[in-house]
Amino acid sequence: MIGVVGGGVAGLAAAYRLQQRGREVQVFEASDDVGGLAAVYETAGDPIEKFYHHLSASEGTIVELIDDLGLGEDLEWRYKTDSYYVDGVVHPMEKAWEILAYPHLSIYDKFRLAMLVKEIDVRGGVPKFDTYDDITDFEDVPIKEFLLDHTTRHVYESFWEPLLDAKFGSRKEDVSAAWLLGRVKFRGERDVIRGEQLGYLEGGFGVLLDELYAAVGTENVTTGARVTEIGTGVGAAADGGAAVAGATSTTGSSTVESITVERDGETETHDVDAVVVAAMPNVLEDLTGYPCEIDFQGTVCSVWSMEQSLSDTYWLNIKDEAPFGVFIEHTNFVPPERYGGEHLYYTASYIQSPEEELWGMSDSEVEDYWAEGVGDMFPAFDREGVNWVQTARNPRTAPIYERGYLDMVVPYDLGGEVAEGVYYAGMASRAQYPERSLDGGIEAGYACADLITGDR
Repeated sequence: MIGVVGGGVAGLAAAYRLQQRGREVQVFEASDDVGGLAAVYETAGDPIEKFYHHLSASEGTIVELIDDLGLGEDLEWRYKTDSYYVDGVVHPMEKAWEILAYPHLSIYDKFRLAMLVKEIDVRGGVPKFDTYDDITDFEDVPIKEFLLDHTTRHVYESFWEPLLDAKFGSRKEDVSAAWLLGRVKFRGERDVIRGEQLGYLEGGFGVLLDELYAAVGTENVTTGARVTEIGTGVGAAADGGAAVAGATSTTGSSTVESITVERDGETETHDVDAVVVAAMPNVLEDLTGYPCEIDFQGTVCSVWSMEQSLSDTYWLNIKDEAPFGVFIEHTNFVPPERYGGEHLYYTASYIQSPEEELWGMSDSEVEDYWAEGVGDMFPAFDREGVNWVQTARNPRTAPIYERGYLDMVVPYDLGGEVAEGVYYAGMASRAQYPERSLDGGIEAGYACADLITGDR
């Protein structure tokens, strides 16, 4: 049997792939529900994700899985609308003529910005089309230095810096230029006339989780089960016994034999041939002693149900002072009819440190604080028109893609570092570089499964 630690999308994808290859699998999820960061709230219609999700055209692995699970006809590609909120005005920034009309950049600034987004290097006056082909060439280049060199100071200060503030806060200048270039490639397919399409499942991504869970089999997933130990066999253990949790093998000669699970106050041990840790790297370190130096940021995210629409845009980036980093009117992307007529919004902020004031607020304090901010931005906002609001938070929702990130990525196969038969598919894996996504989680789960079955 193969044991999988974690019932998020990566763990379920690993289990699904292993079963396709004829292997017996058991998934152990510490919480009471599968899904991890893709969990949902109920609405008057379709469920809505607690943390916003959509697909980009470059995410092929998840699209293949959606097809495999019989959901292909439910995958919709919709044109989104992006805007920039500056000095109290919402400026559409999705279509070419909207960008040209944006008043806060000069024509030359817009030219340099457009060339970077199109991956054309115009420094020196002679266009080069291969400068950005390998983003790892820029892994050690500070993002600010890169943007000042490859665009203009005004583009950096007026356009990029507010976005970096919202995304990385106090850590923005630690971020690598490779992350930015990777994001450009990740989100690079755009129609000149209509803008960019994003993918969304009818019924939400909870439908994908439900189908994946069903495909793996509820009998093969145990929730409320916290893995407390990965046991290894005779070989590396000096006393001839099994290694305990937290003891890292330096020889790579030990072999995984068991995992110990705590459930309902009881402890049980399962024999395994291999184990996939599909969880955050702190879980991996607790179980194996393998350290990960990647820093993660958390998120506070509220979903609002309101009676009215406040804008014409889906994704609103904010240059002005605001208590949240982004404002997303989800029902300007997926129509409110899907949600029983509710207009749904996200307000969200990344947290770089648990010492930040926002992280210390209660949910109701966050909601009051953010409601005031929404009212400042949109005078039509009426708190009495809020049907409901729910706030979720997680201390580790995304890596900080700092310089040298690739040197800190956790390998899929930890046979040489921990013990033969230990694999890693969590958010610190290579598939989640240069941007974390549901697609990356599936890729990581598949990669570990393929290594176990010899198909990679």
